[in-house]
Amino acid sequence: MKNLLVLIVLSTTVVCCNEHELKEKDVPASVKEAFKKQFPEAKEVEWNNEEGKFEASYEQNDKEMSTVFSAAGVAEETEIEIKKEELPAAALTYISQNYKDEKIDETAKITKANGEINFEAEVKKTDLIFDANGNFLLSKDVKEEDKD
Repeated sequence: MKNLLVLIVLSTTVVCCNEHELKEKDVPASVKEAFKKQFPEAKEVEWNNEEGKFEASYEQNDKEMSTVFSAAGVAEETEIEIKKEELPAAALTYISQNYKDEKIDETAKITKANGEINFEAEVKKTDLIFDANGNFLLSKDVKEEDKD
């Protein structure tokens, strides 16, 4: 019965709020344990609900990072802040050709659980996603709550 109640509460949280800040006590123990095991040196950890999954945003080795976990505690992707010069050349070319005179606000390297690597560049409140070679994949608007 207790497990059913926890499941109902988590489901309601996921349905009601697509993405919002969570208190650590609201993150499943399996997720917190997996996070601490993978990132024992993480500092300033903040938790968010991201489309029904759990995102830890934190600082490690003087880099801003985030990792998305399933409710079972499986890391699905990790994002690490990089310098814009670390983007693949093809991505930089794409940005300079399609966003002339626009500033790149943030850049990141995203590593998925299967080893796939993508790069992200925020330009004009839009996240541009590139594959490992710098080929453009997609763009998505940056939500205001993502900017915190």
